[in-house]
Amino acid sequence: MLAVLSPGQGSQKPGFLTPWLELPGAEARLRWWSALAGVDLVHLGTEADADQIRDTARTQPLLVAAALLAAEQLPLYDVSVVAGHSVGELGAAALGGVLPPEAAIAFAGVRGREMAAACALEPTSMAALLGGDTDEVIAAIDAYGLYPANRNAAGQIVAAGAVDKLEKLAADRPGGARVRTLQVAGAFHTPYMASAEKALAAVAAGMTPTDPSKIVLSNLDGAAVNHGRELLQRLVRQVTAPVRWDLCMRSLADLGVTAVIELAPAGTLAGLIKRELADTGVPEIVTLNTPDDLPKARDLIARHGVAPDHEPTPQFRVVVSASAGTFEPAAGLAEGDDISAGQVIGLVATRQGAVEVAAHDGGVLTEWLAHHDDPVAPGQPLARIGGHL
Repeated sequence: MLAVLSPGQGSQKPGFLTPWLELPGAEARLRWWSALAGVDLVHLGTEADADQIRDTARTQPLLVAAALLAAEQLPLYDVSVVAGHSVGELGAAALGGVLPPEAAIAFAGVRGREMAAACALEPTSMAALLGGDTDEVIAAIDAYGLYPANRNAAGQIVAAGAVDKLEKLAADRPGGARVRTLQVAGAFHTPYMASAEKALAAVAAGMTPTDPSKIVLSNLDGAAVNHGRELLQRLVRQVTAPVRWDLCMRSLADLGVTAVIELAPAGTLAGLIKRELADTGVPEIVTLNTPDDLPKARDLIARHGVAPDHEPTPQFRVVVSASAGTFEPAAGLAEGDDISAGQVIGLVATRQGAVEVAAHDGGVLTEWLAHHDDPVAPGQPLARIGGHL
C-alpha cells in the first residue's frame, strides 16, 4: 500500500521550484494558480529569497501549488492513502478528490492571508521542544498557559502562545527538553488563530466538496475521513487545533503502508517517518524534490500501488480532551469493548469540576491513550476508536 504526503510550512527553500518550470506547461500552470492565490507563485518559487518565502501569506499557497505541480507528473490512480502536514492538508484534499486543485490553491491563499492577519493582532510565536519526557513537556506547556500546537513525533512537540510565556518555558527546559525558538509569524494552530478560522468558515460555506476517492488522513486526530464535507470542516478547524502528525504516522503504520512518496519540497516528513516508525518497520520512501526524482517515484507506485477496490476503508479516530486536568476512564470499560456514538468513556477532573468525555463516533475501543489519574492537556488524545464504515 502506497501513501503520498504533502509537506507543510517550513519545508520551503529559495529556488526550489526552478527545475520544475522546465517541464512542459508547468510555468503556465503556476501563472494560472497565481491568479487564484493572489501571489506570484513563479517568482516565489524561483527568485524570491528566504525572507520572502517565509511570509505566511505567500508560503502557504506556494507549498500547496508545489505539491500539486509535482503530483501532476505521477500516475496516482494506484495510490491508496494521502495526507498532508498543516497547510499540506489542502494538497492532500485535492489529491484525494475532495477539492479541485484550483479550489485548494484559492483556499490556501485565503488561509495564508487570514493567518498572517491573525498573527499581527498580538505578539505570539512558537518553539520546538526536542527530547525530554512527553508527559512533563505537555504538562509544562499547559502550566505556562501555552498550547501544544504540533505533536510531530515522540520527542518533538511545538509549543505556541505569548512570546513572554515562551521565553519562560525555554528557561525552564521541562523534562530535560531542548528548546528551539522557531522563526514564524505567530502562534499557528492555537486559539490565537480564531479570526482566521472564522474567515475560512465563511469561504468554506460556499464550497462544494466531494467524498474522497482515497483514504485521506486528518491532522486533527489521524482519522481516515470518508466524507468530503466533514474533511472541509476539519480543514477550517485545523487552524486553531493542534497538528497531530504523530497520529497520522500511527495510522500509516496501522493501515499497513509499505511505501511513501513525499511531494516537493520533500524531506521533513520523510525524516519524521524514519525516526518514528523505526521500531514497527519504516516504509520505502522517495522524496520528490526535482523532476530527476520522478522515475524513482513512478517505480515505487508500480511496485507498491494498489488500485482502489471500493471496499469499506478502515476508520481510525481518537477521542481527545477538551480541558486540562486528570483523566478517569469510565468504570468497567476495557480495550476491545464496543463504543456507541455519544457514549461517555471517562471524565477529566478540572479546577472547575468534572468534564465528561464522549466518543463522537461508534466503533471498538482499540487502545487507551491515557489512564487513571494521568494529567492531560486540551487536545490530548485519551482513547483510540477503530472500526469500519
